[in-house]
Amino acid sequence: MWQEFKKFALKGNVLDLAIAVVIGTAFGKIVTSLVEDIIMPMVGLLLGGIDFSHLAYDAVKYGVFIETIIDFLIIAFSIFLVVRFFNRFKKKEEAAAPVIDQKEELLREIRDLLKDGK
Repeated sequence: MWQEFKKFALKGNVLDLAIAVVIGTAFGKIVTSLVEDIIMPMVGLLLGGIDFSHLAYDAVKYGVFIETIIDFLIIAFSIFLVVRFFNRFKKKEEAAAPVIDQKEELLREIRDLLKDGK
């Protein structure tokens, strides 16, 4: 059962999907912060100082936006480290048990027979 789970969890598609979800969620926070903390307050200022979320004047929260970007970078770097670990684990597993395809083995035999002149 553990071997089946390892094969499933370490498949490229599953790992890629998990990474995409985490990175997409973190990037979504950047977009949300950009809209809520930068764009909407500026639109409110252009429309007479109205903050749509509280119906009052509020300053642009660029610090929150910068913090969200830093959070994204930390999450992206953490994901990079996890992927790097999985890739090393995968390489060790692939190097330990080289699998030779039947077609490849047959081609090697034909090559050897041609070398011998038969």
